[in-house]
Amino acid sequence: MKAVQMTAIGKPDVLKLQDIKEPVITEAMQIKVKLEAAGVNPVDTKIRRNGIFYDNALPAVLGCDGAGIVVETGPQANQFKVGDKVWFCYGGLGREQGNYAEYTVIDQRLVSLSPETFLFIEAAASPLVSITAWGALFDRGGLQAGQTVLVHAGAGGVGHVAIQMAKLKGARVITTVSSSEKAEFVKSLGVDEAVIYTEEGFADAVNDLTGGKGADLVFDTVGAAVFKESIAVTAHFGRLITLLDPGELNLSEARMRNLLIGFELMLTPMLRDLPEARRRHVDILNQCARWADKGLFKPHVSHQLPLAKAAEAHRLIEAGHTTGKIVLSI
Repeated sequence: MKAVQMTAIGKPDVLKLQDIKEPVITEAMQIKVKLEAAGVNPVDTKIRRNGIFYDNALPAVLGCDGAGIVVETGPQANQFKVGDKVWFCYGGLGREQGNYAEYTVIDQRLVSLSPETFLFIEAAASPLVSITAWGALFDRGGLQAGQTVLVHAGAGGVGHVAIQMAKLKGARVITTVSSSEKAEFVKSLGVDEAVIYTEEGFADAVNDLTGGKGADLVFDTVGAAVFKESIAVTAHFGRLITLLDPGELNLSEARMRNLLIGFELMLTPMLRDLPEARRRHVDILNQCARWADKGLFKPHVSHQLPLAKAAEAHRLIEAGHTTGKIVLSI
């Protein structure tokens, strides 16, 4: 089968379209999926630049997000039937094959039926960012109806999904964006206020919008500098959740505010092989599918590229400021 392999650590040109052995079912609970699309995420580019999580794993097929059609089932795999359309976040970290490929084999317990209303491109755009946003907002952030949440980089892959989830929860949503065009985009998702940080920063604007109180929950999808500045816009006794390492910080103001600081790394269940947590991801996707089929939830795909253009997809992500998601069609 055709697959894009990471052949070495380095620039996007280490991604090569090659013929590799087609995977086969080897365990009773597995299903085989003909992949129709694969999501491209920043973690893919980080792995390509910095190395695979596992020793002696190169060459490797990247891509955690997949969507496709079930074409075969193992003898004890009774959850799906041939022809079912599925989506999942599985593989792509160096141990299991990723989804920049024509086929994959996966344990049925890690798979969900994709939304009936989604194209494969939309389904492949969704799993990693949806699980990440859910974990940050609800599992770590404890977001409740009526609270105010600040979502940084609201036009990005995780951010634009987090906005939709927070609005479905009944929260007031403030977000930061880099341009007036992106402000219009996030407003179309239901955002209450968009702060263009390139014009005015964000701390004063957020505090003005909240009457000096700050946001009950701040979701940092950007990194250390934004995390540091976010302490001053998180309400006393509020929560500050980040996807990244905030580095060395003076946390005296966070302590004075009695903040609960948390981390969201949705790859942990895969990297640490935590079965219950991995199945929790399926529960999240099931809920997202219900929302999607009611017309309440949808990813934005800004770029759709063929599988052979995986290197170009990585270049687009690394150029920065991508709106929504980039997806490879297979």
